Amino acid sequence: MTQLIDLAPPAARRRNGPRGPLFVWANVIVLGWLAVAVVLFTVHDALGLPSWLALHALLLGSVTTAVLVWSEHFVVTLCRVPGPPPRRIAFGLGALNLFVLLVLTGVVVDAAVLSGLGGAGVAMIATVHTAFLVRTHRKSLQRRFGYLIGFYGAASTSLAVGAVLGAGLAAGAPEWHARLFTAHVHVTLLGWVGLAVLGTLFTLWPTTLGTRIADGTASATRRALPALGAGLVLAVAGMLAADLWVTVAGLTAYAAGVALAAIPLVRAVATRRPRGPAAWMLAAGTGWLGVAVLLDAVRLLVAGSIDALPDVTDAVMPVLVLGFTAQVLVGALTQLLPVVLGRGPSEHRTISEVLHRGWRARLVAGNVAVVLVAGEWPAPLPLIGWALGALSTGTFAALALRAAIPVAFRGALSPTSGSAGTTTGVVAGLAVVVLAVALATSGHGSPADTSAAGADARTVDVTLSGMRIRPDTVEVPAGTRLVLRVTNQDAVPHDLRVDDGPHTPRLRQGETAHLDLGQIRGEHQAWCAVAGHRAAGMTMTIRTQNDHQHTAATPAVPDGDTRGLDLAAAPSPGWKPRDARLAPATGTVHQVELRVTEQDLEVAPGRRQRQWTFAGSAPGPALRGRVGDQFEVTLINDTTMGHGIDFHAGALAPDGPMRTIAPGERLLYRFTAHRAGAWLYHCSTMPMSQHIANGMYGAVIIDPPGLPAADQEYLLVSSQLYLGEPGSDAQVTKIRAGRPDGWTFNGTAAQYDHAPLTVHTGQRVRIWLVNAGPGDTTAFHVVGAQFDTVYREGAWLLRPSDTTGGAQVLDLAPAQGGFVELSFPEPGHYPFVDHDMRHAENGAHGHFTVAEPPR
Repeated sequence: MTQLIDLAPPAARRRNGPRGPLFVWANVIVLGWLAVAVVLFTVHDALGLPSWLALHALLLGSVTTAVLVWSEHFVVTLCRVPGPPPRRIAFGLGALNLFVLLVLTGVVVDAAVLSGLGGAGVAMIATVHTAFLVRTHRKSLQRRFGYLIGFYGAASTSLAVGAVLGAGLAAGAPEWHARLFTAHVHVTLLGWVGLAVLGTLFTLWPTTLGTRIADGTASATRRALPALGAGLVLAVAGMLAADLWVTVAGLTAYAAGVALAAIPLVRAVATRRPRGPAAWMLAAGTGWLGVAVLLDAVRLLVAGSIDALPDVTDAVMPVLVLGFTAQVLVGALTQLLPVVLGRGPSEHRTISEVLHRGWRARLVAGNVAVVLVAGEWPAPLPLIGWALGALSTGTFAALALRAAIPVAFRGALSPTSGSAGTTTGVVAGLAVVVLAVALATSGHGSPADTSAAGADARTVDVTLSGMRIRPDTVEVPAGTRLVLRVTNQDAVPHDLRVDDGPHTPRLRQGETAHLDLGQIRGEHQAWCAVAGHRAAGMTMTIRTQNDHQHTAATPAVPDGDTRGLDLAAAPSPGWKPRDARLAPATGTVHQVELRVTEQDLEVAPGRRQRQWTFAGSAPGPALRGRVGDQFEVTLINDTTMGHGIDFHAGALAPDGPMRTIAPGERLLYRFTAHRAGAWLYHCSTMPMSQHIANGMYGAVIIDPPGLPAADQEYLLVSSQLYLGEPGSDAQVTKIRAGRPDGWTFNGTAAQYDHAPLTVHTGQRVRIWLVNAGPGDTTAFHVVGAQFDTVYREGAWLLRPSDTTGGAQVLDLAPAQGGFVELSFPEPGHYPFVDHDMRHAENGAHGHFTVAEPPR
């Protein structure tokens, strides 16, 4: 049995019915958000706005409104159940758009409370919609289309979950950022949008082709929905748990569900081929959905690590947004709007003609755009792709608004029974859209004096790079309205703050923001507010040309903690020394996870301070291997600022593996140890001196071929100690001046005075040493002993076979490493020191306790 169905809303069949104005105005809101998304995408760089603003205007504003309105209509029409009162629907539309505005506003102005409220509101709307669908299923008189309720219910649940995940992202959970981001993207695009679209296509696709819904469609839906739902749950669970294979299995299952859903759609094509724009756009959009999910899974498998998921998501998201979501939305509206807006066949044809204008060019441009933005093409091809996509979608939005707005106001000016409240509610929703555009394009923070309507305006380009702000001085005539166009050219995130007031958001490399300072009077100071960057030299002066008080400078650097070190003091209760013993190398592939954390650590006896660490210790864990071994290091940033890592033991282009990763992100760093030596690793984020000085360093030991075993092996990493809050002005001033408060072995001054290293007489002792700096040489010496072996920077300087020579010091510049060997002649206490006595007397010393071997 086959059936040809009428999808026209009640407004089309009875124009003066209570639903007429609702459908018209609801679709005007959909088109309004679509236009806003295109405009925001086009101008976001010039206005210094984040690109996600346009994305959320499309997905939260346009697509979410469309899916809620049309899914409710299809269920009511096809399942033959009473729908909610129009006033209730209008109230829901107004509330939804208000919550969307809260989400966008909260993230733009960095107000997590607003974003959280908006996300909770969207989740509430989704929950209410799900409850309506469940109640509808019980009352349905037409079970044939019950699958719609299943698809829409699963989609609404996905929206609620996606809203919760999005609120979590806005609230700021650095250690969960990458997981929440990828899960949020997938549950929204594959769940909310994907399930709603696939459920609708079972009825909309045959209608678009002008054919009937064939037998077997219902059974196909019963097979497809479980596969889609299970795949989505598995994929999102795998992303939240950071499990590669669970994620890939989920994506594969979802792809299988798309294939099952496509079977009746393909069969319908055998009856009648696509001819108009709606059919071709729906077909192309659905095809891009399948391609995107397969690309997602394949790229993850090729990468071989869940750490690549954020990058894979970034690469696949344009396909899902531009190829699938935007194209399906335009295709569906092309089919449905004439029925909503027209009063009879004549008007239907007229509106269709308007919406069909240039559709072939728009179809080609939109799909070429997907190829250009999704592929790894050289510039400017991706930019051309985005421009084509914006042009294709924006042209449709303009054509559709041209047709819809006159009809909307015609209905509003001729109210019928029950329409006044409906129109008021949806007009309120449309007003929210307009307010969103006004807010989004109003720029970022401004000082109190912004009433310079008649003042001369001047825009100055400011670049952030190399730990400098250029220009570092801006002079303007008094009363000038000054706008700074701030661009970050560094791989390290920066921002710009003026007088502890207006500021840009934290900018990634290549991002631009505008800072409207209003009328300038007097002198103002600006700086990068990232920890330590101001003291490192990222400062700027803004003043008027007739201001002669040029002596005003950056506020004096506070002294900070100036208490000296008491090396004879007792360590803190519960303190444990760093175990200096070095374990032998095992295996040929070394897989290591390093979490970047901030910890309160003992830096001198009884003295604790905050440190930036790899894996919770300073120095970080020691790594050891042999020539030819492979190292796979996963770096996870669990802090609130950007960090990176640089392994001197590997030789590879630094662009990717040594890049700075943001809070919550992770990075896989692979290298092969081609040469022996004692190598330094350290944070690669600028300014490196600060990151190293605050604990972000460690050692990689690669044994020289044929290295004989020793009875005891120890590793000592030399470093300078700078007291004070990490990144504070006081501490950074000392780092830049090279005035440390002390010197350490293995991160704590004088720790091996309180916990001496133990050996036995007659044992061969090998002591590895790496100088982490960040400045100063080290001259390692053991009092009362001599070295018969010296290996420095990959070269043997002295071997045990040379019985006539010996060495007293292993001298190392910053970042150099090596080892010495010796045997202690008799029991006793042998101090070891950095023989630069300034260093030794301020923490760089310890003891070997030597005893007779046990009998």
